[in-house]
Amino acid sequence: MDTATNERPRRSAISDNVIGADQASTLWALFCERIRRSPDAIAYRDYDHATGRWRDHTWRVMSDRVDRFRSALARQNLTAGDRVAILLPNGIDWVCLDMAAHASGLAVVGLYPHDTAASNAYIVGHSDARLVLLDTDARWKSLWPFRSQFPSLERVWVRDAGVAVAVAASPTGPIVRKLADVLADTAEPPPQRPGPPGAIATLIYTSGTTGRPKGVKLSHSALLWNAQATAAVIPPRGDDVFLSVLPIAHAFERTVGYYLPMMGGCTVAYARSAQQLPDDLAAIRPTVMLNVPLLYERMSAAIRAKVTPSQIRRNLLQLTAAIGWRRFVAAQHRTGPGLAARLLWPILRRYVVMPVLAAFGGRLRVAITGGAPLDPNITRFLIGLGLPLVEGYGLTEAAPVVTANGLDDNLPGSVGRPLDGVEVKLSSEGELLVRSPSIMMGYWKDDAETARTLDPTGWLSTGDAAEISEDGRIFIRGRLKEIIVLSIGEKINPNVVEAEIVRDPLFKQAVAVGNRRPYLAAIIVLNADAWRLLAADKGLDSQRPNHPASRIALLERITALLAALPRYAQVRAVHLTLEPWTIDAGLLTPTLKIKRDVVVPLFGKEVDDLYAKP
Repeated sequence: MDTATNERPRRSAISDNVIGADQASTLWALFCERIRRSPDAIAYRDYDHATGRWRDHTWRVMSDRVDRFRSALARQNLTAGDRVAILLPNGIDWVCLDMAAHASGLAVVGLYPHDTAASNAYIVGHSDARLVLLDTDARWKSLWPFRSQFPSLERVWVRDAGVAVAVAASPTGPIVRKLADVLADTAEPPPQRPGPPGAIATLIYTSGTTGRPKGVKLSHSALLWNAQATAAVIPPRGDDVFLSVLPIAHAFERTVGYYLPMMGGCTVAYARSAQQLPDDLAAIRPTVMLNVPLLYERMSAAIRAKVTPSQIRRNLLQLTAAIGWRRFVAAQHRTGPGLAARLLWPILRRYVVMPVLAAFGGRLRVAITGGAPLDPNITRFLIGLGLPLVEGYGLTEAAPVVTANGLDDNLPGSVGRPLDGVEVKLSSEGELLVRSPSIMMGYWKDDAETARTLDPTGWLSTGDAAEISEDGRIFIRGRLKEIIVLSIGEKINPNVVEAEIVRDPLFKQAVAVGNRRPYLAAIIVLNADAWRLLAADKGLDSQRPNHPASRIALLERITALLAALPRYAQVRAVHLTLEPWTIDAGLLTPTLKIKRDVVVPLFGKEVDDLYAKP
């Protein structure tokens, strides 16, 4: 097996204001220590739809509200270790119930608001949650048809409840109450009774690209250790403002966008929605933002779209990105910037770079991407335009960060080096194995899967194929079990093929197929608007994307996109659809990953036809 240790010093200067994992020991202790140190600092910022203004919440205000949640929980007859679920958009009430639960020795189960009702009902039932906090009565009504799946649920609190709340209740179902009424029953908060550092703090359910989601058991100490190790790579500052976009139910957001800022005494502002993100960036002007690659892909597309009408502006944008990339490489001590960079950059910075960065708020000091690979071309483009973009890698089972690039040690295309204290090695099959103090305790109610994933010595099987460079950098090459083996013996990473295809805006989603087949094929979702324009231009029938003439035209385009790949990795046949794959249809996970094992069988007949002899 290939092994690697993190030999290069990674620890950066961290402010004395940062609360270390050894000082906190539990998430509740972290919250209390932050209140003690900076009671009047701004902890959170959210948008008040009633007034149309952003409002600030200090740590002192948060403490008072958490105490009200603690009092409410004390009246629910819950015992240490019980699970409480949260199905809310990001906001202060997510934080309040989370912290109140930790003060009471309970474990928190985060749910995705944009996931399907069936999936959320399964998680509520599988986790044996006894209480759930929801955003609306409509949400509860959507779960009600699946009530047989969660017999342990006894209490439902609805934050934005209307008169319809009682309609979904039943004499045999859980007690449903408005959150305002629950919190109005004021009483002194009970004595603190947090669990030990090694107790389960949360169950974070994996997104379930294959089969049912699995509940990952993470302890207080694992989450705190991981947040501290991540902070050593990109230290938080007391004046940082994080913009929270990813759901807090996501492990990446939970550790890096919630607990890490609490350690550092930073402010977290909650974005309203993906659609309103441009306005929120302008209003909040964040210094730190973390998100999945899809967001950065959309930002890149939006920047390019603004200059599309003008050839001169398109050329200027490309020139700026190219020179900016050269400057970045020089700053990473890999080459000199060149004369053109030195002479032209002041002008390009003023007229191109500054307006682009202004769209991100104008003071972003780090943008972090994770959760899936980011197209290297998009990375080069955004970094070239001055976006301080760094990529990392992790998985829920590792709480979640495993590796990260730093601002001064950044090699796009890699996912960086292991965090200090994280061990990595490759199996004989090339699978990345990880061991660290933040590895999960196991899967909830699934000892067999735990044994398959986590060996007795603490090594976690990630399922990802990887390479480790001589200097300890990690390169992720795709999911090991997704590798396609053609009948001619060649092996193909479908993620690489799919990423190249969807670089073209014409192709919205793609899944490569061909296991045990003679050649590679693909199922592709077309961008309906772009396809109509192309079809009109080429005299094709836009309503029949699978007409032979349409397939020939689109295959030629795909072949050009895949020109740099080996001959056996070329797509030889395609099935085209105009219907996007969605979460509601059960084809995407809550983190927007394609459920390959669902999509491929759905198009089974169409795929078979692609390989049928003429």
